Parts: sequence; structure tokens; C-alpha cells
Amino acid sequence: MKKFEDTGLLLARILMPVLFITAGWGKITGYAGTQQYMEAMGVPGFMLPLVILLELGGGLAILFGFLTRFTALFTAAFTVLTAFLFHSNFAEGVNQLMFMKNLSIAGGFLVLGLVGPGAYSIDRLLRKKAAPAAALR
Repeated sequence: MKKFEDTGLLLARILMPVLFITAGWGKITGYAGTQQYMEAMGVPGFMLPLVILLELGGGLAILFGFLTRFTALFTAAFTVLTAFLFHSNFAEGVNQLMFMKNLSIAGGFLVLGLVGPGAYSIDRLLRKKAAPAAALR
């Protein structure tokens, strides 16, 4: 299985951020409505640009394997936070499922944050370029 590890990590990095990239783009195209929804849930609307940055920017960073460990760990924490903020009303049936979905997604990002992006990533390219320069010092 070790020989498939880098390919598996690439596949995970392709699949995991799809939801976030799509959601971030949706928040841009439906900015006013999203801001109203956030405020109705008790989250200040001025935070929406940060949410978009994390979802769209962070999703793209994960996809390309850039700052992967940091972004994955931050996204895992964000996903748990959103579970509690937006999906903790279990009286509404779908919220329990959405809450568990968020926890599962956070678990995946936590694993990615711990193991890193694999060989097929910008992070790996940057590390390879930095290693020869460090050896010359």
C-alpha cells in the first residue's frame, strides 16, 4: 500500500476541497443572502470575507497542495466550529446529519494535516528547491 500513498493523498486532496471551493464560490455569488443567513445565526456578517477566503482560498490551497498541513488543520477546526454554530439544532432532522458530516470532514482534514500533502504537491516542490539552498549554507 505504501507505493499508492502519494497517489491516494493526491486523490484525497482533489476530493476533499470540492465542497469548500463550491461553497466559497456560492458565497461570492450570493453574498447578500449569505451575509443575512450568517447574521440570523448569530455570526457577524463582516466575517463573510474571511469565510470565503478559507473556503475558496483554502480549498484551492488544499487542492494544489500549498501550505497543506496548516490549511488542513485550520479547515478542520473551522468545520467543527461551523457544525456547532449552524447544525447543532437536532430538532431539525437534517441538522444531525449535517453535524456528523462536518465532523467526518474535519477528521479527513485532520489526517491530511498530520500526514501532509504527498509527493504531488506545491509544498513538496518548494521543499525540494529549499533543500539544495540550505545545503549550500
